[in-house]
Amino acid sequence: MENEVIEFDIGLGGGCGSVEDGDGDDVLSEDNPCLVIVPSYDLEPYEGMEFESEEAAKAFYNSYARRVGFSTRVSSSRRSRKDGAIIQRSFVCAKEGFRNLNEKRTKDREIKRPRTITRVGCKAALSVKIHDSGKWVVTNSVKEHNHKLVPPDQVHCLRSHRQISGPAKTLIDTLQAAGMGPRRIMSALIKEYGGISKVGFTEVDCRNYMRNNRQRSLEGDIQLLLDYLKQMHIQNSGFFYAVQGDEDQCTGNVFWADSKARANYNYFGDTVTFDTTYRSNRYRLPFAPFTGVNHHGQPVLFGCAFLINESEASFIWLFKTWIAAMSGQQPLTMTTDHDAVIKSAIMQVFPETRHRFCKWHIFKKCQEKLSHVFLEHLNFEADFHKCVNLTECTEEFESCWLSLVDKYELRDHDWLQAIYLDRRQWVPVYLRDAFFAEMSITQLSDSMNSYFDGYVNASTNLNQFFKLYEKAVESRTEKEVKADYDTMNTFPVLKTPSPMEKQASEIYTKKLFMRFQEELVATLTFMANKVEDDGLVTTYQVAKFGDDHRAYYVRFNVLEMKATCSCQMCEFSGLLCRHVLAVFRVTNILTLPSHYILKRWSRSAKSSVALEDRVADVINYYLGSHTVRYNMLRHEAFKFVEEGAETVDSYTVAMAALEEASKKVSLAVKHDGRISLVNGHCRENLTRNGVRANYNIEDKQRGLACPLSEDDMDTKIQELSYQLDCANRKCQVYRANLYSVLKDIDDHKQQLSIKVQNIKLSLKDGL
Repeated sequence: MENEVIEFDIGLGGGCGSVEDGDGDDVLSEDNPCLVIVPSYDLEPYEGMEFESEEAAKAFYNSYARRVGFSTRVSSSRRSRKDGAIIQRSFVCAKEGFRNLNEKRTKDREIKRPRTITRVGCKAALSVKIHDSGKWVVTNSVKEHNHKLVPPDQVHCLRSHRQISGPAKTLIDTLQAAGMGPRRIMSALIKEYGGISKVGFTEVDCRNYMRNNRQRSLEGDIQLLLDYLKQMHIQNSGFFYAVQGDEDQCTGNVFWADSKARANYNYFGDTVTFDTTYRSNRYRLPFAPFTGVNHHGQPVLFGCAFLINESEASFIWLFKTWIAAMSGQQPLTMTTDHDAVIKSAIMQVFPETRHRFCKWHIFKKCQEKLSHVFLEHLNFEADFHKCVNLTECTEEFESCWLSLVDKYELRDHDWLQAIYLDRRQWVPVYLRDAFFAEMSITQLSDSMNSYFDGYVNASTNLNQFFKLYEKAVESRTEKEVKADYDTMNTFPVLKTPSPMEKQASEIYTKKLFMRFQEELVATLTFMANKVEDDGLVTTYQVAKFGDDHRAYYVRFNVLEMKATCSCQMCEFSGLLCRHVLAVFRVTNILTLPSHYILKRWSRSAKSSVALEDRVADVINYYLGSHTVRYNMLRHEAFKFVEEGAETVDSYTVAMAALEEASKKVSLAVKHDGRISLVNGHCRENLTRNGVRANYNIEDKQRGLACPLSEDDMDTKIQELSYQLDCANRKCQVYRANLYSVLKDIDDHKQQLSIKVQNIKLSLKDGL
């Protein structure tokens, strides 16, 4: 076999290359694009052995090394002085030589992650040189090793033998597109090939291959996304999009918001959710929508982003870009996933915004981080939920938390310590004083708004994303139109004779009214007892009948008509709780004060007509309650008594004023309230010759004639005053009529909008 030429069939898969082992030397591996088919017969290397090419010699030695049990690499080469072509090549055992830690490339820089020492000075090698005939001939061959060789069942772990075959790549591509990760893909490959040694590569190789796939797909798909956004902007100038960095290179983060999303933010941008839990499978690219809650309690979109990376700089850019697209108005509150990087970015961009972590995601993470506790202690989950959701105050939570971690011996658990330090941003008792537009503060799982749930998931790639995105937006729009239609064309069933319930049914949307009605009806089972009164603010203890140990406290300011409850539901959701409504019931407050009616929850949330115009006169609402009138008079009387008792002179004046006031009040009661005050004197309305005039009741009682002479200046002033009063009343009537017309126009506009949307949807269904 001295002159036998070994022919290796070399199939090129798109250009030859090599994989470095980290030392600058080439590793012999079919991981590089040159695929060499090795003969089935076994051969030993010897001097004089000939090969058709350098690649054939390399493939032979690697095949031999796999059979024997060692890894190979390219060590050195010599080039021709004439044309620079390689004329000699040496292939060695991967453990050949020693790594020089003092070499120049590492001498002047700190080594952060020192590599494992793998070289032990092995002399095994194969050298080949090209002859004039064009053949590559073995000039030197050393077979002996100074280390143990690897057994056959571990050869696949050696670097030069870890190779992904064509069929394996096809299977990986298929499973990756289906949303499977490297670990599950490797399990499938091991089962398919009958063992890890027969697969021919490790999970690390699979992960690297998938990462390279994602990068190649990402470059093309991001360009598709940008093309889509450009086209949307051409079709609608109100469509906003931005790319971080160079748009032509397609390597930056991307944000966009259509005109509807930007308009929705003007109506409902008081509280915002930023969700990074959607990811596109092929490259795990975070899809991050900004959402909120509309006046029907439905999720509404404020814009979307794709994040190439999730660094602090990326989030800062995104938040600044988003708020610029939303006219610069910062939200009151913001909900995100529990993430330190997002937290830092929000603190820098939205320093005035109250930031909350999503409690639902923390509970989900808890099941992962404390899985051993969940399995070992069946009651832990219930105790954890009780501690977080059912504690009424911060002191109760702190005590309950300490008991929990002591009971289950978790005081030193790192993750629990981390979320405890952030408790003010996710535990409900610390967040009830901020508005988050949620219907209840007692719900067990307040997850982030799921605008794209059911449309975008872990298996979605960018090619599919455009259609699914548009379908989700269209579906949400249809649901809002349906809710608008139901609100305007159905009449809720009233469950009480309360004027407040009727008022709320005319103001709130259907869903919000039903939530308010639930609170109002619940007041029938609650008792409100006065426990403290300082003359201005009255404190009531409110508890369910027969359940006094679980009481809430409502502080009610009569003059300002403002009430605050210890449950803080109004601050959290924008709706009055049953406890405040129970106090309103016992104090005869028959209608909702205007400052407790949030426009964002009303039928006119998207209307230009101010909600406050529905309330003709706030003072009339206040004075409709006997208790309010009594408390206001008592408050003023206390101030009068204190000032009148200062000196003897002030006492005399005060007593005279009380006597005068007493006569006027008695007269007003006698005439059933048909008495008006003009310049501090009681006046009674009379008519004479078709002209209404006023004169002093006190004069009438003394028998004096009515001063009806045209020359009497006082009468003239009274007539003019009456005319002015009439004009004021007419203005009020005109104002009411104008508002009614504006409201009818607005309602008609909404009805037309609903009809247009229904027609569009029916046409799409027909197509």
